[in-house]
Amino acid sequence: MHRGLSAYLLRRVSFAVLLVLIVSSAALILVQAAPGDHFSNFDADPAIAAAERHRLGLDRPLAVQYGAWLWRAVRLDFGESLRYRRPVGDLVAERAEKTALLGATALLLATLLGVPAGVFTGTRRGALPALLRGLSLVLVSVPSLVTSFGLLLFASRTGWLPVGGFPTTEEQTTWSGIARYLILPAIALALPIAASLERLQSEALTDALAEPCVRAAQARGCSRRRLIWRHGLRLSLKPVIAVYGVIVGSVLSGSFAVEIVTSWPGLGALMYDGLVSRDLYLVAGCAAAGAMFLAVGILLSDVALAVADPRVEESA
Repeated sequence: MHRGLSAYLLRRVSFAVLLVLIVSSAALILVQAAPGDHFSNFDADPAIAAAERHRLGLDRPLAVQYGAWLWRAVRLDFGESLRYRRPVGDLVAERAEKTALLGATALLLATLLGVPAGVFTGTRRGALPALLRGLSLVLVSVPSLVTSFGLLLFASRTGWLPVGGFPTTEEQTTWSGIARYLILPAIALALPIAASLERLQSEALTDALAEPCVRAAQARGCSRRRLIWRHGLRLSLKPVIAVYGVIVGSVLSGSFAVEIVTSWPGLGALMYDGLVSRDLYLVAGCAAAGAMFLAVGILLSDVALAVADPRVEESA
């Protein structure tokens, strides 16, 4: 591997590790610093609650609690969930698989819709491209929460899709069984992202077709189809690739609302459970997993951009 690229990747991996540490630590400290705790939510006997706080170390100073948690976290031990009485690592791993499935499906669907739509609106003029650009503007402006409610209403009225939830064990044995439950939350997540990709791809392609190298190819008699799909698209994909790390972050933030509305049992729903029950270790674990997804997305985006444009690693 090229030495410059290796150094570039090392810096990005270090940033990813630091991001996960900062986000999870901030989540733990904020939950612990807020008034009350997990046992304040229940009508438990004060003596029993005090004994549980002492057993779990929740009566110690915040700095001491954070230091103990951090020492365990660097060994990938995120403690035990106060609500579920199970290791946080196991709970997060189970839910992360479902969030990863939902997020990957939404990203794939958004890319398949957004990039070709951006090529179409960036190279055509007329009523249909203008309508598509207007639709993209609307979808970008509408939160995933509203889209989820709209799709749930559509599913309940038509009966074509399950109204939220997760496939049973028997249904999980076939892709069709999984897809019936996956398609609604995936579309709710994908539509705003697809609209953003359409707008970005359209502008990037318009700029790429104005590049001198593309103009020169056109002067040599290159067909318009070849100009768009071989020369223009290759140049315009760089800014699209550059924002994929941010797009992963938008998938995670959007999935928080979508998972709750559609009852999809992913990290977003688990984080909500942790916040409601003041389960600080569970919240910190979910935050760490979310930051990990974001860091991996940014890292893959940076790698793809560095491979596509070697100048990136030199300037980073």
